[in-house]
Amino acid sequence: MTQPEAAAPAPNGPWPVLDPKERRVLGVLVEKAKTTPDAYPMSLNALVTGCNQKSNRDPVMFLSEDDVEYTLTRLQKGGLVVKITGGRVERWRHTLYDTWNVDKVEIAILGELLLRGPQTEGELRTRASRMEPIDDLDHLRQLLRPLIGRNLVVYLTPEDRRGAVLTHGFHDPRERDQLRAHHAAEPAPTPAPTPAPAAQPPPSKADTALPQIEAALAEAKSEIAALKVAVAALQTNLTAVQTELRDFKTALGA
Repeated sequence: MTQPEAAAPAPNGPWPVLDPKERRVLGVLVEKAKTTPDAYPMSLNALVTGCNQKSNRDPVMFLSEDDVEYTLTRLQKGGLVVKITGGRVERWRHTLYDTWNVDKVEIAILGELLLRGPQTEGELRTRASRMEPIDDLDHLRQLLRPLIGRNLVVYLTPEDRRGAVLTHGFHDPRERDQLRAHHAAEPAPTPAPTPAPAAQPPPSKADTALPQIEAALAEAKSEIAALKVAVAALQTNLTAVQTELRDFKTALGA
């Protein structure tokens, strides 16, 4: 059974101001729906764990169940989440596809910005690609255009600056101005100087084999990263199962 959703805002906003706890809860719901769909919708316990996760979060938070539950109540009133009842444990899911009228890649970009706040285009592409593939910076910029046009994403520095910084469109105006001032004061990253080419000796057998070794190393790193994601998913699933088991024992009077 789901709760009724609030009416969606206009296509270009104005968008609601979200406080840090609301951003974190929505970001976690988006992320886990993408990376661990078997554990989604999420129980309150799993949401608390996800909000306090130390990886891919900025800042790291230490929210209690009461914090998350109260935040969910506010988000529910705003039509951004719904509660799923009828099972052994109440669960929660976001409604952002419909409420914000975004597609699966756009929601990955927004979810990453909600989890970490302001970041460079390169950081955003790398992190959002955990949820949906984004080939390169040109591809990211194509995806950003409609989001920027709708004020769902805003640049904090000039778009043509090297290492341009952007964030989501749910900040309070004063907070957004402070972020702009902060990032405007930071020097733009400069590329490392390119050394003059030196004469190279004829390639040895080791030099010839080096690209093959590097390719094998890159493949191994990719497999390790995939294993880490799988382990994280198993940990989340285990937490959800443990929660359900505890609730089941409680229901039986154990």
